[in-house]
Amino acid sequence: MFRASLLLALVASAAAFAPSAVLPRAGSRAAVARGPRMQENAVPFLERPPKLDGTLAGDVGFDPVGFSNYFDLRWLREAELKHGRVCMLGVTGLLVQEFVTLPMFSNGQTPVDDFFVVPAAGLWQVFFTIGAVEFFSNNFKLTPGDMFSEGRDAGDFGFDPLGCGKNPEALARRRLVEVKNGRLAMIGFGGMLHQQLLTKQATIEQLANFKPISQ
Repeated sequence: MFRASLLLALVASAAAFAPSAVLPRAGSRAAVARGPRMQENAVPFLERPPKLDGTLAGDVGFDPVGFSNYFDLRWLREAELKHGRVCMLGVTGLLVQEFVTLPMFSNGQTPVDDFFVVPAAGLWQVFFTIGAVEFFSNNFKLTPGDMFSEGRDAGDFGFDPLGCGKNPEALARRRLVEVKNGRLAMIGFGGMLHQQLLTKQATIEQLANFKPISQ
């Protein structure tokens, strides 16, 4: 019964990564960006932050710590989008690495353990490459004060090979889908990471052959 419940949960999580047919239709860009009315106040017993007025995709007024009162909202949104995009790739990587091994490389006990079998020189290469991409994609402007001085939107780096941004209404809906999928991926990646560290089993392997942590 427990294994079946885990399998159903995984299927539900995977389904959330696909654009849902029941998302509200794009009557206007602002209407899509606000999301469902039932989520207007994310934390009913707290006052809604003044800068979270619903214009950003996925904005439901959730900021209990009050970051939006002290930082540029575009800078915060860019951080959220980047983390979400990385975690969407990370979730895919944790699943794919269970079944795929590149030539001349060896896997660890779990996909998380693969990090520890990479030579130190390889990790430094990854680190410096990511840093270079971050610097050059922002034209060396990384602070909240200058990152958006050229007027670009948060998370917009001009990468749209399929032309998804040609229709403003469709673009607004896709932005909402990206934010929701990114938030789900951040939670999912954290869950899969800790699950593998605690159980010493890969995610799919644990679903097929569950073992309690105590064993």
